[in-house]
Amino acid sequence: MTKAASVPSFTSDTLHRISSQFVFTEGPAVDRDGTIFFTDQPRNQIWKYATDGSLSLFMDNAGRANGLYIDRAGNIVACADEHNELWSITAAGQKTVLLKAPSGKAFNGPNDLWIDSHGGIYFTDPYYQRDYWTRKAPELDFQGLYYLAAGASAAVLLDSSMNKPNGIVGSPDGKWLYVADIGAGKTYRYDIDGAGAVSHRTLFVEQGSDGMTLDSEGNLYISGKGVTAFDPSGKQVFHLPVPSNWTGNLCFGGKQRDQLFITASESVYVIRMNRKGVQ
Repeated sequence: MTKAASVPSFTSDTLHRISSQFVFTEGPAVDRDGTIFFTDQPRNQIWKYATDGSLSLFMDNAGRANGLYIDRAGNIVACADEHNELWSITAAGQKTVLLKAPSGKAFNGPNDLWIDSHGGIYFTDPYYQRDYWTRKAPELDFQGLYYLAAGASAAVLLDSSMNKPNGIVGSPDGKWLYVADIGAGKTYRYDIDGAGAVSHRTLFVEQGSDGMTLDSEGNLYISGKGVTAFDPSGKQVFHLPVPSNWTGNLCFGGKQRDQLFITASESVYVIRMNRKGVQ
């Protein structure tokens, strides 16, 4: 375990490297006990980082899962872009396909997601060419933001005007939805008017992101070159350098939800914060 410099105020701890045994880590999500699940997408695996600090393989043949989120029943919901699907995975590793690729033109590749209090799933669908795909070009002429209502068999397109939507998270009060357009280098905030209804997209910060999370004070943490946090007005309040070429995604975990877990290419890191996350 290696250490890097700490950042005062938001944390008095140092950054701890848990492991560098992966190819490209992504999609961390926390369950109700504080255990974190994350993906190593090129290896088609989901891993588990327990609250006692142990690291273990949770699932092989994981549909090339990328972004993850834990629903209220404790299931892992995954953007499984091998066949452009959304999966629900039980604690025992049993999967159910929630959303199949639509007939006609396929999704680009579901990437990241957030689940609202109604059980509906907001997800982003950018195009990243995968070497395991037989297709070599997108079938759609846009990269979209979608909503899948609980129990629905088809997703609704909410926004098709972004360059490359990627990271996504909603506020716990259901008021705002944040979506990063990593292709344009911008992060937007929408008003949530109801289940699957968003409006008034406004520019939040002039910085894109691969993944994002919120703390209990409403600060938005985004990834890329390290971790950067912005308060609800869009003012930068925190930056944490991470010793990796790319910081992919992040979430809060641990028993007290005060551990910021970071996926950074071949490595995963954790740092104890003076803030707590929300789910």
